[in-house]
Amino acid sequence: MPIFIYKARNRAGRKVKGDLDAPGLEMAEMALKRRGFTDIKVKPKPKDLLEGTFLEGKVTSRDKVVFSRQFATMINSGVPILQALQVMCEQTENDKLRRKLYEIRNDIEIGSSLYDALKKHTDVFDDLYINMVNAGETGGVLDVVLLRLAEYIEKAARLKSKVKGAMIYPAVVMCVAVAVIAIILIFVIPTFEKMFADFGSALPLPTQIVINMSRFVKGNFLYLSGGIIAFIVGFRFFYRWERGKILIDNWILFVPVFGPLLRKVAVARFSRTLSTMIASGVPILNALDIVSRTAGNKTVELGIMQAKKSIAEGQTLAEPLDETGVFPPMVIHMISIGETTGALDTMLEKIADFYDDEVDVAVETLTSLIEPFMIVFLGVVVGSLVISMYLPIFKIAETVA
Repeated sequence: MPIFIYKARNRAGRKVKGDLDAPGLEMAEMALKRRGFTDIKVKPKPKDLLEGTFLEGKVTSRDKVVFSRQFATMINSGVPILQALQVMCEQTENDKLRRKLYEIRNDIEIGSSLYDALKKHTDVFDDLYINMVNAGETGGVLDVVLLRLAEYIEKAARLKSKVKGAMIYPAVVMCVAVAVIAIILIFVIPTFEKMFADFGSALPLPTQIVINMSRFVKGNFLYLSGGIIAFIVGFRFFYRWERGKILIDNWILFVPVFGPLLRKVAVARFSRTLSTMIASGVPILNALDIVSRTAGNKTVELGIMQAKKSIAEGQTLAEPLDETGVFPPMVIHMISIGETTGALDTMLEKIADFYDDEVDVAVETLTSLIEPFMIVFLGVVVGSLVISMYLPIFKIAETVA
């Protein structure tokens, strides 16, 4: 449906502007008159060249947090949803979110619920957000649910940032180390090799090994680069395969140092998400279905789906989660107690808070372990290369002496 932009005066005589969907120009004017607008000027909205492309940008977690908090505040203050959305459209800085909010507002204006309007924009609002809004809208506690969503998004983004920081640091250091070693082997060692060729005597074994490595890397650089690229592409395709994803995700959870960290992240994410959804009134089967898709690990996802099946058959949540081997005994016992006492959401919130702190400690420990290891690794490798190149010079100096 075409989009039109308008300028008009509302019932209070204030100038307003915005856009709306309508089959044609006359229908757009009629819709504005039904709102009580006067002095109406309407024209087709120009096509945004960046719209729908990656250049348009994206809606960040921070954008959604600000929107949710402000929207909740206006609803709690008694502002009608349409008017609240209009205000949000006018003050939102993110272009993509502003466009989405205009479309949502227009859908609500013609009779859609907020839930149905949000369902058309899953590229911005995920299943968790949409289902929680549905529960809040149905239960008449939309403002409470929106505030809960804002808090959840903030904590989830903070957890994700911690994990990214823990993973990026060693990856960057390793890339720098590989780049430095490659530069030394390709550009520096050949210079020394030409100099040693004039000596006319056998080179020390370490020097000869380094020179042979340099020749191999320089002569097969394209093949080595192609092999690395092929491995990365092959790994990505293997990970997209269902069976491959299961194997890798299961293996990752048991890798030393990184495995325990990722396990704690999985438990924290699961607990926080399920607690937020149950507290907001989302049925537990629907909540588990959404939580499984946001788990971030195939092994955890399969365990959650098994738990969903178990609950659908009248069993408990704790037993199938225990069978996954991912969730520690303490978590299983706390979930079991929460189910027994009817305070599962509160218990899950406590588990999430505890494991958020555990992730903080694990990240700090990981960083403190990796940093000295990387320094020693770089020092040993680069130092060995340098010493190997200076051994023949030391030998000549001894001969001259």
